[in-house]
Amino acid sequence: MLKITFLGTGTSHGVPVIGCDCPTCTSTDPRNHRTRCSILVEQNGASVLVDTSPELRLQAIRAGLKRVDAVLFTHAHADHVFGLDDVRRFNDLQGGALPCYGDSTTLRELRRIFRYAFVPTQVGGGKPRLELRRLVRPSFNLHGLEVRPLRVMHGQLPITAYRFGKSAYVTDASFLPEETVAQLQGLDLLILDALRRRPHATHFNLEQALEVVERLAPRRALFTHLCHDLEHESTNAELPDGIRLAYDGLVVEVAP
Repeated sequence: MLKITFLGTGTSHGVPVIGCDCPTCTSTDPRNHRTRCSILVEQNGASVLVDTSPELRLQAIRAGLKRVDAVLFTHAHADHVFGLDDVRRFNDLQGGALPCYGDSTTLRELRRIFRYAFVPTQVGGGKPRLELRRLVRPSFNLHGLEVRPLRVMHGQLPITAYRFGKSAYVTDASFLPEETVAQLQGLDLLILDALRRRPHATHFNLEQALEVVERLAPRRALFTHLCHDLEHESTNAELPDGIRLAYDGLVVEVAP
């Protein structure tokens, strides 16, 4: 089985939002507490991160994570990469550099943002050991996990979604090209961006996400990259069968 752990399900501000006293931000329901977006994909003993959120250290501790074999990046926005330095601990635990996969734009931005990791420094300076690797299309094998990178649009920015067997992770998307729609057929699980109720220039809102699910017809769908507009329990009560909001710490298993 393929195991997916939602390390974080929040938008770039996270939830609670700083300085906000709305019902979601003040909720005592832990499912309304959302760190920035990331998932862990596990199969046959391999553990692969998708993105490294600013809360990666806390997410890893909460999930009991002791090994990461590789990182797949969707894009290089702050809420998806700023926890990259925390993989130093996995370098130590595993005794080697960590492969990090992304498209050419993402890898270039990682080199710029984390320049200190790629230049010589004095002995004793703690920094992550990273091997930046270009994504292989149409698919590649990563420690026994079949990875299929897919192009989606985040406003005007092309970024990467991923399909793993009969599951797909599509975050930070506002438009799916037709060639990607074709690659998202026959899913058992679709994990999809559904930022808020109001329209947004670079993300699907809830209504648009529901339209995408209707078009792709996966067996079930989980929404992520959620802002404080969407209170967990009340929003779930509105959703059709087979569609729910994800939450931090949720673990799902699907056939590979």
